[in-house]
Amino acid sequence: MSSAVNVGIIGCGNISATYMRMGRFFRDYKVVACADINPEVAKSRAEEFGLRALTIDALLADPSIEIVVNLTIPAAHFEVSSDILRAGKHVYSEKPFVLTADEGAQLATLAADKNLRIGSAPDTFMGGSHQKAREMIDNGDIGQITSGTIHVMSGGMEHWHPNPDFFFLPGAGPIFDLAPYYVTNLVQLLGPVASVVAMSSTPRKQRTIACGPRDGEQVPVETPTTVHSILKFANGAIISYGTSWDVQSHEHNNMELYGLDGTLYVPDPNFFGGQLRLVKGDGSEVLISSGHPFSKPNDGENANYRGAGLADMAAAIRDGHQHRCNNDLALHVVEVMGAILQSGDTGNAVTIQSTCDRPAPFEADHAFAIMELEEN
Repeated sequence: MSSAVNVGIIGCGNISATYMRMGRFFRDYKVVACADINPEVAKSRAEEFGLRALTIDALLADPSIEIVVNLTIPAAHFEVSSDILRAGKHVYSEKPFVLTADEGAQLATLAADKNLRIGSAPDTFMGGSHQKAREMIDNGDIGQITSGTIHVMSGGMEHWHPNPDFFFLPGAGPIFDLAPYYVTNLVQLLGPVASVVAMSSTPRKQRTIACGPRDGEQVPVETPTTVHSILKFANGAIISYGTSWDVQSHEHNNMELYGLDGTLYVPDPNFFGGQLRLVKGDGSEVLISSGHPFSKPNDGENANYRGAGLADMAAAIRDGHQHRCNNDLALHVVEVMGAILQSGDTGNAVTIQSTCDRPAPFEADHAFAIMELEEN
C-alpha cells in the first residue's frame, strides 16, 4: 500500500469500525487516525485498530492526512464536512451526504473553490449483483424499463438498537436513513429523477425501546415513519417506492424492474451481494451470476466491501478521473429524498431541479484495480 492515501476518520461510532476493518481489502487508502467529540471513544477505537487518536482540530491540521471520512450523526454532516474542506482536505461522508440540497450546493461551491473532492456513501451500488443488473439493462436484456417497485419495510429500529432516538428525528426516518441505498442504485441503473409525488404518515408519536439498558424507555417520533412515493425518471420510467417502520410483516421483494421484454428482480441495495433473477417474456426464469469480485463473500458469509467508494475516490484523485460516489450523484439523491418528504407533507408533486450523470460502470477489472493484491 505504498501509494495509499492517508485517511482520518471523524466520528467513532458503530460504523467507524466497519471502515477501519474493511480497509484491509483496498490498496488505495489507509486509515491512520481517528477523532471524536468524545476523546475516550476515539482512544478506544484507536487502540482497537492500531490508529492514532487525535482531537478533531489536530486531525484536521495533520498534513499527512489527505482525505477525512465524516462519520458523525447526519445533523452534523454539513458543519463537519465544511470544516474538513476549509482545512484543505478531501471529504468522504457517510450517508446521508447532507440534509438539504442547499447545504449540498454550499459544500460543492466550497470544494470547487479549494479544488477538493467530495464523496459520499452509499457505495453498495458498486456490488457485483447491482453492477450485473446495470450491464443487463444497458445491454437491453429486459427491454425498455417502464416501471418498477421498491419496498423497504419493517417494524422499526427500536426493537434492536439500544439508542434509537436519532432514527426518529428529522434527517433520519425511513427516507433519509434508508433511501440513499435505493435511490442511488436506481439512479445508477436508470439515470436521474425528474419528479416525485408522495404521501406520508406518522402513526405513532412515541416509540418504546425494546432492548438494552434503556429497555422500556419511550422516545419521540418527529419525522414520518410511513412514506409511499412515485418517482418519475428522466428516461420515462415510473417507480413506486414504499417504505415504512410501521410494518410487522410483508412479502414484497426489495426491488423489481419491469421491462418490455422481462422483469429483473434486484437484490437489496443495502448490500453488495444477493441473488439477481431474470424472468423473461416467455415466463422462463434465470438466476444470474455476476462473476464480479464484489459478489464474493469476504466478511463471514457476506459480500461486504464498504469502503469501495472511498478507495475509488482515492484512486480517482491520484489518476485524475471522476469518482463514482461523487458530489453530483449524492446531491441529486439528497434533493430527491427531500422532495419525497416535501410532497408527503403538502400532497403536491415536486419537480427535481438537479440532475447528474450515471456513475461509470464498475466492472470486475475496476474492482481488482482497487483491491489489495492478496485479496485478488
